[in-house]
Amino acid sequence: MTLLSGALLGFMEEAGVAILTLTEAVEPEEFFSSRLTQHEVMRHMRVLVETAASVPDELKHKLIDIDWAGLAVLCAKLKLEGGFERDAVWFGVRSLAPATLMWLRFYRKDAPELFSLTP
Repeated sequence: MTLLSGALLGFMEEAGVAILTLTEAVEPEEFFSSRLTQHEVMRHMRVLVETAASVPDELKHKLIDIDWAGLAVLCAKLKLEGGFERDAVWFGVRSLAPATLMWLRFYRKDAPELFSLTP
């Protein structure tokens, strides 16, 4: 794969880690009432979904277990709703981001060449 592909996957992984870290043990009411946490999580969520949209199809086919369609739907929702459609955001926080991070970590171990930052 290319240096760009490795960088894109790295950005997605970093965003996923940030989302999980910021929302650990946070309940929905607390999340939606905390402007600072919500702002930071939404920033990382946008990085995750917008970066996923930039991943080449060839690479997506190699990482088949990642929910690329779900990431695309969330990306569209965040753009249309301004990022504050509660159910979609919370699904991204509690389901989509953790699952994406889990699969990225799996693929990093199984196919490290996909994550390489060397040409």
